[in-house]
Amino acid sequence: METGFGGTDTLVCVPRIIVQMLTTKNMNTKLLMTVSAIVLGGAGIALIFAPEEAVRFFMVGADKQAVLFIQIIGAAYFAFAMLNWMTKDNAIGGIYNRPIAIANVTHFGIAGLALVKALAANPNLPYQWWALTAFYAVFAIAFGIVFLRHPAGEKKLE
Repeated sequence: METGFGGTDTLVCVPRIIVQMLTTKNMNTKLLMTVSAIVLGGAGIALIFAPEEAVRFFMVGADKQAVLFIQIIGAAYFAFAMLNWMTKDNAIGGIYNRPIAIANVTHFGIAGLALVKALAANPNLPYQWWALTAFYAVFAIAFGIVFLRHPAGEKKLE
């Protein structure tokens, strides 16, 4: 098994952490926010500083407008990462930090549905698209649970 950043262990570790969070009674939102911040931050930085490589990785046509659009998306990912990182220590769920939970569930849910639709229309897309779809689906479910659950037991709320 390959190890290191971007290796097989990295790809297997994130879903395992998410499954663990989903199956516990009191979800660890700090871990969810931290993982999402790191993943979105890494993706944002990659899209901002290496848009041509990202376009090639996902095997889509690269022209100057596409590269600019990819950099803009990277900026949005990085902003989301900063939002999640800055709120990771706060209680999230139910009525607590509801805008943060809604923003995340909306982002991951809509993007996940768009990716599912694209894969349903063209199941021969490269594996990168399937992996991205799985990533978005897992995070959409996790943030949906955070949105609907009260964070009791996670922190003492006063």
